[in-house]
Amino acid sequence: MKILQERKKCIGCGSCSAICPKYWEMTEDGKANLKGAIVNSKELHELEVEKIECNQEAADSCPVNIIKIKHVKD
Repeated sequence: MKILQERKKCIGCGSCSAICPKYWEMTEDGKANLKGAIVNSKELHELEVEKIECNQEAADSCPVNIIKIKHVKD
């Protein structure tokens, strides 16, 4: 599975980092950061994970819907 974040559109509400601090943190620029993510060719922050864990709740809590969960087929 992949977690995708449109970081440029983040409004910095902090709900993702409050719900899922293992994967999310707030940074000095006031936006959420997906820990360990890379920036892909579409300028999305992306992290591949084995289990979704608390990230679905983080995505559901985002008021601007910039966190997406993508199920990747082998």
